Amino acid sequence: MEQRELKRYFFAGLFVMVGVFLLFQVIYILGKDKGLTQPKFQIIVHYLDVNGLQKGAPIRIAGVNVGNVASVGFLEQEVDGRRVEVVLNIFNKYRKQLQKPSNFVIQSEGILGEKLIEITESSEGPPLDLTQPIKGADSISVDDLAAVFAQAAQAFTKASEDLSTIDYKHISEIVAEGGESLTATSRGINEVLIEMKYVTKKTKRLINRVEGKLIDDDLFKVF
Repeated sequence: MEQRELKRYFFAGLFVMVGVFLLFQVIYILGKDKGLTQPKFQIIVHYLDVNGLQKGAPIRIAGVNVGNVASVGFLEQEVDGRRVEVVLNIFNKYRKQLQKPSNFVIQSEGILGEKLIEITESSEGPPLDLTQPIKGADSISVDDLAAVFAQAAQAFTKASEDLSTIDYKHISEIVAEGGESLTATSRGINEVLIEMKYVTKKTKRLINRVEGKLIDDDLFKVF
């Protein structure tokens, strides 16, 4: 009886130990995939508005996950107009990618609009000083986009209303009158050209006759 109980306790303990071992293995593998076991360094970024960015959000450079958001909180005092401080955990192996001027932009991903930070290289500004807080780029929220589209729609509606008030019939009549005036003017010019051509011919004939008389010395015989 005691041997049976010992075997039962033994197998129960062995089962628990195997379960705990497997659990730690799963945690280790997941942590390794998430970079929990990799060495990191921290960067502080100040934002005016984080648009719902949360702790644990991914950080990417050219689509590669290089870290995650460690914390999001308010500053005790605004710095350069920014009031939110975001602490970033960046893997040490990506430190070289942050030696150039860069922008830290909050973006949305997927249908649900999950937030992340995209680090993009900038062509302006000095190299990053990772020991000092960095000024994050102002992001455009969905509300801002909606406001812009609403303003564009209002402007389009107003332009359509203004166009609808134009008397196109009156404009067509003015254009028709202008066309008739141009036609009449062109006719008048054509008649003047014909008359000038006729006068030119008569003048040429008279000159030719005068030249002929001069040659025959008949023009001055009356003298």
